[in-house]
Amino acid sequence: MASRIRKYPVLRSGRMRRRGAGAASVEPLVPDLNAEPRVEHVEHDDVRWTNIERPGPTEEAWLRDTFDFHELDIEDIRSRNQRPKIDEYDDYLFLILHLPVFDKRVGRLNAAELDIFIGPDYLVTIPNEPLKPVEYLFERCKSHEDTREQRMSQGTGYLLYTIVDDAFTSFFPMLRKIGLKLDSIEEDIFIEGRSREVVRDLSNVKQEIINFRKIIRPQRAVLRDLERVKSRFIAEDLEIYFDDIVDASERMWDMLENYKEVVEAIEATNESVISHSVNDVLRVLTVFSVFFLPLTLIASVFGMNNHVPGQNSIVGFWVVVGAMVLTLAGMLAYFRRRGWL
Repeated sequence: MASRIRKYPVLRSGRMRRRGAGAASVEPLVPDLNAEPRVEHVEHDDVRWTNIERPGPTEEAWLRDTFDFHELDIEDIRSRNQRPKIDEYDDYLFLILHLPVFDKRVGRLNAAELDIFIGPDYLVTIPNEPLKPVEYLFERCKSHEDTREQRMSQGTGYLLYTIVDDAFTSFFPMLRKIGLKLDSIEEDIFIEGRSREVVRDLSNVKQEIINFRKIIRPQRAVLRDLERVKSRFIAEDLEIYFDDIVDASERMWDMLENYKEVVEAIEATNESVISHSVNDVLRVLTVFSVFFLPLTLIASVFGMNNHVPGQNSIVGFWVVVGAMVLTLAGMLAYFRRRGWL
């Protein structure tokens, strides 16, 4: 099938993005002229979706030759320190989104970057690492005609909505998993001997919540900006779909806020349980100390090298032992009556 990609010039008089004061310059890499770019396409009617996973110098050169994207956008693709944002140009939009992925190497959530170019009849997705929601949707569109008809027949704006919506829908199982972890930790708090594991699990789930919040917080503003500029590439009767994405992001933020409060409450409860356990230990040790203090005093008095009553007599020994037993019994009865034991 013939390519339908057209070059759209970037008009310098249009609404352009400016480089931030702290943006770092990235030196361009030299592409391998003999290598084929790792670029995948799927087309339907007049819409073409291009997916480029982990682009290298060859793929960057292909983007420059095929499109008239601004050089700063190409530089942002190469960079790994970009925040979520949306840049509006005369002929296309450039989006950077962050998606949570579970890093098995460290056992925690990290942010994966998804760069998106959207024009009147093309959409380019550039994930910096494999993203299952994007991969799954792209393969379905590639292999199923009905999926292409459903997702791509209404233009690039609706295709963008389906990609972002599928990505955000994949967040909810991760959030529910965090909720299940919190429920499990809450049950383990009152199990004796689990305090060390509970502290470790609390630390891990707190880190996941923090990472999730770092991903969601900056994207809320990006989604609101996307809702504002979406009318350039989406039909008026489909505008409500992007409102749904904004609502989903707000629900996620509310869940994260709730999890943050729950984990703080669980942490406070766990500290209280640990404190009570320490108090129980200290109480037992204090009781033994108090009980043996007068006994030690009596034994010390009669163990002095000076002459004492009953010295060198077996009767004196039993008198001392009896006094110690009576003292211990009297202290025990007094403590029980006062409710200290």
